[in-house]
Amino acid sequence: MASEVIRLTVALLLLALSLAVALPVQATPLCRNYGNRAICILSIKRSAKYHWQYLATVSVDGIARPMEVYNCRDRFRIQKDGTVLSFEPHGAGELICNFFKR
Repeated sequence: MASEVIRLTVALLLLALSLAVALPVQATPLCRNYGNRAICILSIKRSAKYHWQYLATVSVDGIARPMEVYNCRDRFRIQKDGTVLSFEPHGAGELICNFFKR
């Protein structure tokens, strides 16, 4: 009787420990065929101060771009060197803004 209680207690402790351990999760990129392009959002972060801006790294047709600021209100993106470019039709900016629209 006592050995069964010990076995049951050990089994419950092992079950509780196995459920308590969280394995690391690797995010997969969000990829879409948008227009005639394959666009993947590799990483994205919404601005806390300007809710219409996203800081994102994307790849277009398999070519990764450096991190850029996407301004969904005024429809432009700012490259790392400060260059301001308008969104291209069916481009990454439109995908980001349409997908995360609230």
